[in-house]
Amino acid sequence: MSEIRTIFCNLAFRFQPAPIYGLPGDTSSTTDMTRNNVISICKGIAIILMVAGHAEPPTLISNFIYIFHMPLFFITAGYFFSRRYLDDPWSFCARRFKGLYLPFLKWSVLFLLLHNVWFEIGLLNERYGNWTGGVTHPYSVREFFQRLMMIVTSMSGYDEFMAGAFWFFRGLLVASILFLALYRLVDRGTRLSPLQGVVAVCAVALAFNAYRLGFGFKIGTIPNGGLREVWGMFFFGVGVIYRHLEARIGNRFWLSALCLGVMCVGAWRHWCGMNNNGQLRDLLTLPLTGVAGFLLTKHVATLIDSAGGMAARCLTHIGENTLYVFVFHIISMKAVSLVKIWWYGLDPAQIGCHMVIHYNNHEDLFWLLYTVAGVGIPLGVLWLWRRHAAPRLRTALSRTTR
Repeated sequence: MSEIRTIFCNLAFRFQPAPIYGLPGDTSSTTDMTRNNVISICKGIAIILMVAGHAEPPTLISNFIYIFHMPLFFITAGYFFSRRYLDDPWSFCARRFKGLYLPFLKWSVLFLLLHNVWFEIGLLNERYGNWTGGVTHPYSVREFFQRLMMIVTSMSGYDEFMAGAFWFFRGLLVASILFLALYRLVDRGTRLSPLQGVVAVCAVALAFNAYRLGFGFKIGTIPNGGLREVWGMFFFGVGVIYRHLEARIGNRFWLSALCLGVMCVGAWRHWCGMNNNGQLRDLLTLPLTGVAGFLLTKHVATLIDSAGGMAARCLTHIGENTLYVFVFHIISMKAVSLVKIWWYGLDPAQIGCHMVIHYNNHEDLFWLLYTVAGVGIPLGVLWLWRRHAAPRLRTALSRTTR
C-alpha cells in the first residue's frame, strides 16, 4: 500500500506546474536580469493582448491586436537564440522538444480526455459554437484514438474549442528548428557574416510564403500547410537580428511614434495577422506591422521596467508564467460567460460558445471582463497551487519515501 502511495505522490508531484520564463522553450538565462525583465514584460503584454483578442473586442481593437501580437511571441523567442547552437544543434533540438513538444503532449492529452466531460457538464454543446457557426461534438472511441494519434505524431488533433490556441506549440517548435537548420546550412555553406546569414534565412522564409500564397502550395506533413510556421521562422529570425542591432536601435520616441502610426494604419485598413488564409499583400504588411509592434512594445516595456512599481512586477510575473494563461484562458473565460448569460437573460446553453458569447460582443464591455478572467484566473489558481498544494505534495512525498 505504501508503494502505491509513493507512486501516486511521485506522479502528482511531477505533474505540478513549474515556473518557467515565457512560453515553453524560451530561455532567459543568457541575458542580464534587467533585459530579462523587459522581455518578460513584453511577453506579459503579448499574452494579455492574445486573451483580449480572443475576447472579441470592438473590430478596430481586434484588428490592432492581431496584426502584431503573434509575431511578438516569435520575435521574443528568437531574441534568445545563441550561435553556439550551430555547433551543437542536437542540444537545441532537445531543449525545444522538452520545452514545447512534451508540454503540448501533456496538456493536449488532458484536454482530449476531458472533451466529452465538457459536454456532460454543459461547457460544450452541439447548438452553439464559434462566430463562423461551427460547433463541436462528443468523440466516439474511434475518434478519440484518431485524435490521440494526431496529437502524438503531428501535434494536431487537440480540442479545437478548449485548446484552440495550442497550434503555437507546434508553430514555435517547427519555426525554431527550421531556422536553426537553414541558418546552419547558410553559415556553413556561404561566406556571409552571421547577421547576413540570418537575413538570408528570413528572405528564404518570405520567398517560400510568396510561393505558398501565390500558388496555393502546402507542406503536407504540417497541419494547415505550414504558413504560420514559416512566418514564425521569419519572425524568429527578426528576433535574432534585433538582438544583434539592439544597441544601435535603442528606444527612440520618434521611432515608437512612427511604429504606432504604422499599426494604426494597419488596423484601420484591416491588414492580416498570422492566420492560415493569407494574401500576397501580407508579404509586405505583416513584416511591417510585426516589427513595428515589437519595437513599440519593447519601448513601452522598457519604460515600465524603468519606472518599477506594481505595474512592472505584475507584467513581469505574467510574462514569466504565460504558459498557464496560454493553456487555461479559454476555460477560464467561461466564468464570465456565466455572468453574461445572467446579465442579458440568455439561453444557458450559450456557455458553449467559442471562445466567448457573441451576443452584443462589439457593443458592451464584457470583452474587458473576459480579458481579466482569462489572465487572472489561471495565475490565481497557479498561485494557490504553489502556495498550498505543492508544499503538501512535497511533504507527502518525503514521508512516503522515508
